[in-house]
Formats: sequence, structure tokens, C-alpha cells
Amino acid sequence: MLETENLTKEYEDGLLALDHLNLKVEPGEIFCMFGANGAGKTTAINLILGFIPPTEGTALIEGIDVVKEPLKSKEFVSFVSENVMLYGNFTAYQNLDYFSRLAGKRNLTKTDYAEVMKRVGLQEEAFNMRTRNFSKGMRQKLGIAIAILKDAPNLILDEPTSGLDPKSGQEFLELLLELRNKGRSIFISSHDIFRAKYIADRVGFMMQGKLVMMKTSEELKGEDLNTIYVEYMQEHAGAQ
Repeated sequence: MLETENLTKEYEDGLLALDHLNLKVEPGEIFCMFGANGAGKTTAINLILGFIPPTEGTALIEGIDVVKEPLKSKEFVSFVSENVMLYGNFTAYQNLDYFSRLAGKRNLTKTDYAEVMKRVGLQEEAFNMRTRNFSKGMRQKLGIAIAILKDAPNLILDEPTSGLDPKSGQEFLELLLELRNKGRSIFISSHDIFRAKYIADRVGFMMQGKLVMMKTSEELKGEDLNTIYVEYMQEHAGAQ
């Protein structure tokens, strides 16, 4: 489970990037967070992962305070960023082996690596290719493969479908549903409203550092999520 309690980040210049975020992402749930650039989505992710310290509040991964026990908390979460960082001189196989060993997975074989790369839709001719030659979509797929191999109970994804073609994007959504059904907690920051509605159990709208609205998949049935988002954000902006 992922949880935040009054999680807040104010920078030295007075910018309130995240304002008392209270959120739970339960096991077996996909939560999608939307918002314009600068709304606070990435700040929330960085705080949950312990990359930056909070001004106030707490972030918990499986009940573990990410500030008090940063290394222990990271054992229970996988993260895929919008711009996946890989070792360019390593092949896809070598990157998987390196990051898997870093996560404590030392008994995986080359066959295991090949299977997970096929699972995320990476073409076989890329398995032995140096990743400096990868397209953004290929890098994204390999980053997802790394996250899957870690086999953590929680998954955080920042714009995970960025760079994926429509077919790969659809296959990725099917994979997320499979992971959710296996009990993973999945937190997604995205601009991809159309795809998110297909998989999300709940969606939240961020604006000026605040979570200003939350809706369940049941509440969204028969609704146009894009229209709701645009109209709600315009109304909320007018109330500021």
C-alpha cells in the first residue's frame, strides 16, 4: 500500500509545490493522477519515493516511513520514470541483469530476462542491442521490464505510456491490469486521460499542489473524463 498523510512541500522561494496531500492506494488498485505541468504530480512522486524531503507530513510505503527508513521502504516499490535512465553501453540483457541484481534478484536467468522483454513488447532483435541506440519507446518498455522483475508490491509510474505506439500502449495497459489483479498497488501520473479511464479504479485531479477532486471508476461510468477534467479545472481555477 502507498499512503500519504498531510504530505507537503514548500521550497525556499515560497513555492508551495504540494499542499497537504492525503491519499491511499490500496493493494489491487490502480490510481491515476492528472494535472497540468507544475500541478504537483512529480513532486508527490518524488516525496513518496524519498527523493526529496517533505516540509510537513509523511509518506509511507507498506507502512514504512520513507524518510526514517529510506532503504527499507524502497525494497517494496518499483518506479518507472517518463525518461528511463539506462546504461547506454550495456545491452538490454545487461541492463536487466544489473538492475535486477541491484534489487536483490540474483537467481534470474537469461531466459527470465528474455521472457519479460517479450512480455512488455520489446522486439527480440533489441535484446542484444546497446541501449544507447534505443528509441524512447524501447527505453520505456525496458524500464517497465526492470520494474516487473523487481516484483515489488507497489508500482509508481510517471507518464508510462509516453513514447509507446498505440499497440504497445494497449499491451501495457493489459499488463497493468494483470499486475493489479495480482494485488499490486499502482500509482500513475499521466496526461493520457483516454487510456487511464480504461484501467483506473480511481482518478484524482491535481491543481496548484492540491488534490482538488477524486472520482471512482463507478462514478465515471458513461462520463467523458476529458470533459470532466477540463470543465472542473476551469471552474476551480475561477474560484482561486
